[in-house]
Amino acid sequence: MGKTSKIKRAHHKKICEILDFLNAIGELSDCNGQFDSHSLHGVRKDEYAMSVSGNYRVCFKWDGEDVYHLTYEDYH
Repeated sequence: MGKTSKIKRAHHKKICEILDFLNAIGELSDCNGQFDSHSLHGVRKDEYAMSVSGNYRVCFKWDGEDVYHLTYEDYH
């Protein structure tokens, strides 16, 4: 397991739930209705986001089979 010092303590459990969920999906459509998932727009149109809390999101890309390029960010 990696270090969590850069993650808000209150967000740790939810992020773990999101990561476990993303690890288990077989298709991007599995995300529909989960963790307020949505696609991003503009220069980030090839990315997706799931809500952690407030403005904090786990953002990721999907290559047709797997999730990659995961980030945890305050994106608003």
